[in-house]
Amino acid sequence: MSSAPQKVALVTGAARGIGLATAKRFLADDWRVALLDIDGDNLARTCAALGKPDTTLALTCDVADAPGVGRALDGVKARFGRLDALVNNAGIAIFKPILDVTYEDWSRVLAVNLTGPFLCAQAAAPLMRDTGGGAIVNITSISGLRASTLRTAYGTSKAGLAHLTKQQAAELASIGIRVNAVAPGPVDTAMAKAVHTPEIRKDYHDHMPLNRYGLEEELAEAIYFLCSERASYITGQVLAVDGGFDSTGIGLPTLRAERQNG
Repeated sequence: MSSAPQKVALVTGAARGIGLATAKRFLADDWRVALLDIDGDNLARTCAALGKPDTTLALTCDVADAPGVGRALDGVKARFGRLDALVNNAGIAIFKPILDVTYEDWSRVLAVNLTGPFLCAQAAAPLMRDTGGGAIVNITSISGLRASTLRTAYGTSKAGLAHLTKQQAAELASIGIRVNAVAPGPVDTAMAKAVHTPEIRKDYHDHMPLNRYGLEEELAEAIYFLCSERASYITGQVLAVDGGFDSTGIGLPTLRAERQNG
């Protein structure tokens, strides 16, 4: 009696951060993983450090480049012969006041953060369909659910991705593909550490019931769950993994102080 084929995941933006943590989570459960990133040198170092050449594949690609995405999926098919999960994690952020956002800024952010997941899903779906279906998880952002300063392009791209998730879920269910999204709140990534000043971090803490930043591994667990059979009846959803940031209004610092003093 033959065993079930080893499942395959493709994770974009996988050279570091949430993408790398997600790739590691798949590998820990005995999946094969294609890691895609625009930074080929960093990706090569990342894959070497993983030390799993038999079950990993490095793909250098700009997700906004349609021919490049097509070649990447051809590479997945040639190497692994199937695809069971796609995690659209690759993204960029350009934070500027709205009047300073250039056409080039706007175009590039929308190309990577919204067109990229569209292209990757469109290229991946036929391979998933032909090998029994699968799951797609798009990585949106809390910035796509609630507005803030400096995020005109970024927040809009992520809000668009949340709706694209629902469009994809509605249409791809007929070929056995579930589509969901994870919206990270503040997470201790390298990017957050570089751009979030102590004052900004305090502001976030003041509006989060859990009163802390998330870990990349916590995001990876949510993403992995939505790709797994344990989420077999979940599609078209946007899950905020954000310590309660999106769900809660103002007043937490005062309430905390009153509780401590009461």
